[in-house]
This record gives sequence, structure tokens and C-alpha cells, in this order.
Amino acid sequence: MTKHRYFVDLFAGCGGLSLGLEKSGFTPAYVNEIDPDALESYLINRENEFPLLRKKYNSLDIQNNLTNKKNAFEKLSSSFEEDYGFKNGELDMVVGGPPCQGFSALGMRRTTSIHRKNIPSNYLYKDMIKSIKALNPKIFLFENVAGLIHGRWTPKGVKGEIWKDVENEFKKLKNYNIHFELLRAKDYGVPQNRPRIIMIGLRKDFKYENDNTLPGNGLIPNPTNDFPDISDLFSDILDSNYLENLETKKYPSKATKPIQIKLRTTRKGKILAKGDELTEQKYSKHSKKIIEKFQHMIENQGEIPEEMKTKKFVQRVIPKMWGKGGPNITVTSLPDDFVHYLQPRSLTVREWARLQLFPDWYQFSGPRTTGGRKRAGDFSNGDWKRQTPRYTQIGNAVPVKLAEEIGKHLSKLIR
Repeated sequence: MTKHRYFVDLFAGCGGLSLGLEKSGFTPAYVNEIDPDALESYLINRENEFPLLRKKYNSLDIQNNLTNKKNAFEKLSSSFEEDYGFKNGELDMVVGGPPCQGFSALGMRRTTSIHRKNIPSNYLYKDMIKSIKALNPKIFLFENVAGLIHGRWTPKGVKGEIWKDVENEFKKLKNYNIHFELLRAKDYGVPQNRPRIIMIGLRKDFKYENDNTLPGNGLIPNPTNDFPDISDLFSDILDSNYLENLETKKYPSKATKPIQIKLRTTRKGKILAKGDELTEQKYSKHSKKIIEKFQHMIENQGEIPEEMKTKKFVQRVIPKMWGKGGPNITVTSLPDDFVHYLQPRSLTVREWARLQLFPDWYQFSGPRTTGGRKRAGDFSNGDWKRQTPRYTQIGNAVPVKLAEEIGKHLSKLIR
């Protein structure tokens, strides 16, 4: 057995799931992510701690590099043994959130004439299954959007048929005990509602408390219910002079709340002080009309003046304090989904990242944002490529705290 607990992250995005697992004691052995900007975000934050990821253990296209390439997994397993010291069957975990385009809230807004069955990326879950079969990890973790559960391959299809296909394919992995749950991130300390499907497979040579009164029959952790309020999350980076330069480059105040201290603690354990460098706190330059609209919303419980309403999706003021039901928002790829609770503006990249509980030392690569079709793709024209600017990378990520809680639980199962 090795000292570290290693995992392979497929369809990793910018690394939210990985970071949470790292915080719970796991070590990334290999990363796959097709978007160059998202992969770069993943790698730049791990260069010092896990240098082999950039040097050797990363790939863009899972099919070209692994699942459709002859002897790729045999060579990878041999290389793992040489560099990390574990043999095939000793890998702790394979994790992934294969892209299922058209099932998120954003995807449903941007419907196109093409059927979901004709979108190639909607079948990438099969490549994750191939990887699990080849690498034989102790655990696998599949994550995806809640809309997948009710999705149809075609408009005339049966509600839930896609998830039935996905679940049936995973259940062909006969040497795993498999359960899934629809989790809400707020139940695990995340300042969002954010429903997500989590499927866990535990190899049958590991015993666990198979109890149907527990989440995922015991394969998923119990809720922690320790989410922070927005005022605690944002108040230490609130800059009353933000309009002067449209960017705040240094912390305007010291960390006073536990969540602020946690997010401002570097990998080396230093708590960033007032006046230290603050990144990604650049503000959008709104027109006077938009500022007036946002100010009205802030002052009137989110109401949008009739003359300022558009056919676009409804914007919301992010609340300073959560109500009785707790967090009621879900971060997407659109920075203008939400208006700041105190200032008439959309949220910054850093604030967006904090909603996913990325620490402030975490950096992002690529453009800050980009326009409609570049971000969403145009499936009707056979354009499967999509840009993933920083807001989109963050919006697509698994919340760090959710991943950390799952990781801590899974670590106990294979201890």
C-alpha cells in the first residue's frame, strides 16, 4: 500500500472537485480536461505540489489519449507504478463529471433544434466507464447536473430515459456497490442550493454500512449544514471605492469571519492581511442605465422596474443574509445572473469563485468572460466547441466544500 491516496480526475474542469478531494487527503495522479484554459487553471494551481501533473500526467482529449488508444491504460498503469508506487487495482479513485450538454439551467435556456442524442459529448460517460474498467479503482465518483435525471434524448422521448441509460451502463460494473443521490450543495456547507447528482461506486472487496436510512445507503456523507451568509463571504473584499479604477488589487480590510480566514489562508498557511495582493477583483463597466436598474433592485427587494425588464432571463439580487430555507441560488456561467447585495454591479471573478468556496490563492486562466454562442456553442451548425472563460470555469466546477466532505467520507470507507 502507498502512503498517499491517489485519484484520477476525468473531465476535471478548473479543478473544484480535485481541490476538495486534496483537502480531504487525496492526491491527484492524472488529470483530463478538453478545454485548454480550464486545464491550465487546473495545472497552474498544482505546479509546486504536484509537478508530475504538468510534466507527464495530463491530457486534453480522453478518447485520443486514453479510451481509443491501443494499450494506453496498460502504459498508464505501468507509469503509475514507476512514479507513484501503486499497481493496477491499488488506485484509490476515479472521479469525473462528463459534460452532458443541454441539461443545466443554462443549457435549457439555450435550446437548439438538435436533439440531445445527436450531441457527441452526451455519451462521454461511457469513456469514464471504460476508464474505471481499465484502472480498477477502489472507488469511483460520478457527478453531474440535476437536469440529467429527468432528461429526454428527443422531445418525444420518455422523461428520465437518459439517466436510466447512464445508470444502467454504470451498473454493468458488477464488482462495485453503486448508489446515487441528488444532493444539494447547501447541505454540505456551500453558499448555494446547487442540486447535483452524485453517484458513488465502492469496489466489493471493501465493506461498508449498507443502510438505506443513510445518504447513498452509506456511501455518501451526512449533511453538515454549515454554509456561510453572503455578508460573511464578501464583506472583507468589499471596496467602497471600486468605481475609481474598476479593480481592487489589495485587500481593503482584514479577515474577521471564520470563512474569510479560511479563504485567505495560503497553501503555506499564511493568512493574507489587509493590504496584501488580491486577485480577480475586477469589476464590469456598467452603463448608467444598468447601474440605475441594479440600484433600484437593491433598494426594492429585487424588483425590476417595468421599463427596464427584458426578455432575457431574470436577474436577482444576491441576498446579504440567507432566509429560513438557506441558500437559494445556483452559480452558473453567467456573471450577470446576480446583482451584488450592496453595490449596483454584477459579481467579480473572485466573488464568483468564493461562492464555490475556492480559496483566494486559486488562480484562473483564459479570458474573463465571453459572449453567448462562443460560450454555449452552436449545436445546430455542428459546432461542438465551446469557450470556457473564467466565470464559466467556476460556474461549471464542483463546489470545493462539497467535494471535501465527500472525500473525507470516502477516505474512511477505504481506510
